[in-house]
Amino acid sequence: MAAYRWKSFNDDGDRPEKPRRYGVTEMKGPNYSLFSRGLLEDVFESMGQFVDGLKLCDGSHTVMPKNYIKEVTDMAHKHNVYVNSGDWADQMLRRGPSSLKEYIEECKQLGFDSIELDVASLGLPEETLLRYVRLIKSSGLRAKPQFSVKFNKSDIAFAGDRAFGAYVIPAPQTSEMVEDVDLLVRRAERCLEAGADMIMINADDLCRQAGLLRSDIVAKIVGRLGLEKTMFEASNPKISEWFVKRYGPKVNLIVDHSQVMDLECLRGRNLGQNHSSVLGRSYFLL
Repeated sequence: MAAYRWKSFNDDGDRPEKPRRYGVTEMKGPNYSLFSRGLLEDVFESMGQFVDGLKLCDGSHTVMPKNYIKEVTDMAHKHNVYVNSGDWADQMLRRGPSSLKEYIEECKQLGFDSIELDVASLGLPEETLLRYVRLIKSSGLRAKPQFSVKFNKSDIAFAGDRAFGAYVIPAPQTSEMVEDVDLLVRRAERCLEAGADMIMINADDLCRQAGLLRSDIVAKIVGRLGLEKTMFEASNPKISEWFVKRYGPKVNLIVDHSQVMDLECLRGRNLGQNHSSVLGRSYFLL
């Protein structure tokens, strides 16, 4: 087993060996830069022990040859890394309800392991979302709904008294967004009951600055859903640091491919006063 100067995975380590149920690091593949097999292979060869999943962002795989994507997924599987389709399903669903089945079949052929559903972008009724989760699961893939804490005001349930079974006219969609963590948690719980494997939360939606992060909302989400079933996507390294310091190395995080080693230093709890200096001293195999 490869050991690093600053840590090793022993029986009393901070989290178990892969495949892990918690302490998961999902790596976002290159999005606005060159996406090469060589780059991914370098990451997997040097840091594959710390990478649990690979996310292809914003439909980046749709502009690449299918044989190239298959090579990427095969490479990931060789290093025991699952592959997430990213948030492209919402684009496919705009073609019609039947397009999701076609998309699922294509994902299976290309070697994807999980399909992400961006609930905020989809704007689906709750029952439709649950049906999609069940459809993905019945196809043998993992379902990963991604939630936002802000909802369209028309999605908030009417609170007044009404007769049981009385028809309620749906509220028209508005441009006003309302923060409702209770609605997020309730819908997420129903998705988990329907078979969803992980609930993803965009941490940038809570705040792009770690010092202003809504810790009350995060605590409520983690308290209700559990740390093991929740994954936070953080584009800012400072936000990743906040999560690890607050919830320990077992928190599940999605980070950019350039931040994997940085995050592993955080999980190893070997930070000094200067974060970058720790990374500079640590990136060597014994």
